[in-house]
Amino acid sequence: MAKNIPTRREFLKTGAAGLATITLFRNSRGEMIEFSDGDTFPELVEVTISELQAKMRSGKLTARRLTEMYLKRIEQIDGKTRSVLELNPDALAIADSLDKERKRGKVRGHLHGIPVLIKDNIDTADKMKTTAGSLALVDAPTPKKDAFVAEKLRRAGAIILGKTNLSEWANFRGNRSISGWSGRGGQTNNPYYLDQNPCGSSAGSGVSVSANLCAAAVGTETNGSIICPSVTNGVVGIKPTLGLISRSGIIPIAHSQDTAGPMARTVADAAIMLGAMAGSDKKDPATAEAARKAAKDYTKFLDQNGLKGARLGLVKFPPRQNAEKFNAFFEPLIEKIREAGATLVEVTFPDYGPTQADRLAVLEYEFKTDLNKYLAARGGKYKTLEDLIKFNDENKDSELKLFGQELFIDSQKKGDLTDQAYIDALAKIKKSTREDGIDAVMAKDKLDALVGPTAGQAWSIAAVAGYPSITVPVGLRDNSPAGMLFFGRAWSEPSLIKYAYAFEQKTKGRITPQFVPKKP
Repeated sequence: MAKNIPTRREFLKTGAAGLATITLFRNSRGEMIEFSDGDTFPELVEVTISELQAKMRSGKLTARRLTEMYLKRIEQIDGKTRSVLELNPDALAIADSLDKERKRGKVRGHLHGIPVLIKDNIDTADKMKTTAGSLALVDAPTPKKDAFVAEKLRRAGAIILGKTNLSEWANFRGNRSISGWSGRGGQTNNPYYLDQNPCGSSAGSGVSVSANLCAAAVGTETNGSIICPSVTNGVVGIKPTLGLISRSGIIPIAHSQDTAGPMARTVADAAIMLGAMAGSDKKDPATAEAARKAAKDYTKFLDQNGLKGARLGLVKFPPRQNAEKFNAFFEPLIEKIREAGATLVEVTFPDYGPTQADRLAVLEYEFKTDLNKYLAARGGKYKTLEDLIKFNDENKDSELKLFGQELFIDSQKKGDLTDQAYIDALAKIKKSTREDGIDAVMAKDKLDALVGPTAGQAWSIAAVAGYPSITVPVGLRDNSPAGMLFFGRAWSEPSLIKYAYAFEQKTKGRITPQFVPKKP
């Protein structure tokens, strides 16, 4: 520990002015500066999946003990962050069975005995609930089977430790909302500064990983719901190609954009999770090519020299205000990419503002159709979107006290997916983001991928196209976590992981949060 680093107590006494200049964190360079007071298991802070596996192989750790440790950390810390909605009462029993397998010489892979958390819109056929954060589904029947993603993780040996809070209905209920808030779970808090927005909708997944409450987590995204909470909470997030990971058993928004994806503290851990989650599923036609396109193990693409020789398009979306400060922060990081051997070509995308109405219309059409299908199969009292609208109206004090349900109401007014308005809007936005967007930009300059500061305009292009993106933490900008986004054509996860990993190793930007009550 550096001798000139103040204690936590001294740090808090410095007040808001001191927060901008004093670093009270442990980062991915391994610089241990200060742990939160009373941290029961500091050895879990920033630990990687590979490190945990090494300890289990050597006999220094068991899956049961590891699970007990994470449960204790959740008990100790999550009162501040409120990221974990529910714990799996069978977690320790599952850990015991996996320890027995290991003793017999059977190890399923990278995730054997590793505790992970999943978002509360992913079905599990166990003693936990699946509610999308809504009180309307608290008493719904237990799903008849695990979501394909949950099933794949269990098969890989992961211990599903619990469910994470989310922006209710994955942030698709009102014209305005509060990220990380749900009627069932309340407000999830950002682990860096507890009074700050954690972003959503996968807020609980991003916060829990960042707060070291699990080894890794699963989020879902329609437009930014993996990438935004990943960058905002200082972790790695992968939004995969549409169809790489099945959506069956996941409470939907829109099948033309929805996907699950991993959230972790390192690119290597996110790659491990991605390999376990990917695959074809007969219940999700979009995954028909996944068995052929997916890699069995994405860790083979982790290359410290992976940027050497790469030709990348540099995409910048600086803010309207303080653009100079924005560029001053990111330019040294962009220079690191050049130093690593990549060629950067500045590129621009078309203005997507005129397509905003079409984008929203597509989501509203698909939300009504897809959610009604899910609810009908799930069973229970509320079987349609119309039923949910009525429930919310009848429970305004608990569900509508902070914001409304305008998106629910507007979606209910839409017709079915044979409406020409829907067909035309879908074709328009896909062409603009695929053929005339990412594909055209990359072809014009013969690019291998695209890179730039993680920002809404960039992740939205990839999300609407159904193309993959990865965000990597780069430290704090104005006391808020920032990231670098790599994105590209469909099925380009291997290349993106290679570039993201090389960048991560060059910059080591992950910073451990310390749960400071208020941002300066």
